[in-house]
Amino acid sequence: MSIPFPSDQWIKAMMEDLNHSSSYEEAAKNWEGDFVFVIEPGGKLDKPVMLYMDLWHGKCRNAYQIPDGEVVNSAFRLSGPVAVWKKVMTKQLDPMQAMMTGQLKLTGNMAMVMRNVRAAKELVESCTRIPTEFPL
Repeated sequence: MSIPFPSDQWIKAMMEDLNHSSSYEEAAKNWEGDFVFVIEPGGKLDKPVMLYMDLWHGKCRNAYQIPDGEVVNSAFRLSGPVAVWKKVMTKQLDPMQAMMTGQLKLTGNMAMVMRNVRAAKELVESCTRIPTEFPL
């Protein structure tokens, strides 16, 4: 059964997957920082959806869909159209290439990201393991 993306159910499934992944735990052992993922409208998605993940030393301590209108400050913010998220999550587009070409926009400590590229790749791998239904 596929889980709708983006949704609270989906981000919680990703948290569970990350917390059971020894490869993510190893790759992200030095990572400190939470994320807000902004999924911009497209297809059947008519308004932006924001998902939150608290990532800390190889574990995800919390994950949820941010309620409409709520402001969450985070160390990192990654935003882009839902169609681009789908390409990244289905391995049609490399996430680093998506960021370098401006298809996804990342704000936060770029030095931290560059020191932890393997952790970022493991994060994307987790996305690919979740049976996902996209609103396109």
